[in-house]
Amino acid sequence: MRPRCLPLVRTALVASLALAVVAGCQRGREAEAPASAPAAPAGPVAEAGPPELKDVTETTPAYIIGISYPQAAVRYPPLARALQDYAAAVQDQLMQAVGELKGRKPPMPYDLSLQFTMVAETPRVVAVAATGSSYLGGAHGVPLEQRFVWLPQLQQMLAAEQLIPEAANWVPVSDYVRAQLKARVQRDLDDDHLDPDVYAEQLQMRGGMIDAGTVPKPAHFALFEPVMNADGSIRALRFVFPPYQVAPYVEGTQTVDVPAKILLPLVAPAYRPLFRAG
Repeated sequence: MRPRCLPLVRTALVASLALAVVAGCQRGREAEAPASAPAAPAGPVAEAGPPELKDVTETTPAYIIGISYPQAAVRYPPLARALQDYAAAVQDQLMQAVGELKGRKPPMPYDLSLQFTMVAETPRVVAVAATGSSYLGGAHGVPLEQRFVWLPQLQQMLAAEQLIPEAANWVPVSDYVRAQLKARVQRDLDDDHLDPDVYAEQLQMRGGMIDAGTVPKPAHFALFEPVMNADGSIRALRFVFPPYQVAPYVEGTQTVDVPAKILLPLVAPAYRPLFRAG
């Protein structure tokens, strides 16, 4: 896999987000495919000067923007620049939509809400979660979900296709995630006390969404964050599935923690020291 440098990231992010917003605005029913998110850069990252992470708050009659950063990310300049690039991509997409209004005021102000949160910080693993939404008209906003996993000692961003490079090794991950999600759906439907016909219909529909959204390929597991042991090792990976990927929009973002004991035989040898099972 060829490394991708940060100066090239922003163009790709904007193109990716454009597809996501168009897809989100065209959804007429909840069972459609999930909105894509701009991808985090993967592989070794070029060094540059330390970035400055400034929160953004802007309110006008046409749009509202709120972006917040964890200042701890400044300690890792390539990671901080990746956060900036992601935020710039979604902000550029909003401003492009505002420009298309040609001065008209939308019925509801367009809105971008984006929060970056530090979820792990150790000498070997630093992780940031990006969550929020972008509203550009329609029934509801497009969910924004992204995860950034930075490895300081290797000076690289970790992507799913690097973590588990062998295609066959995604099958156990997919099987585990599917089992957890389907068990969750069944518990929820049991609690709803539905008529048998409705229960069976919902179970089939939700199971089909889970199967489609967890095909054993890296693209379906691109969003993940580490769950850490007290000693700084990874005890599980929390895979994140935005609305529409494995569940209807109203169910929100879904997550499944896959334990290290399952992952250790599957991950690339270079990353196995990051994990500890048990």
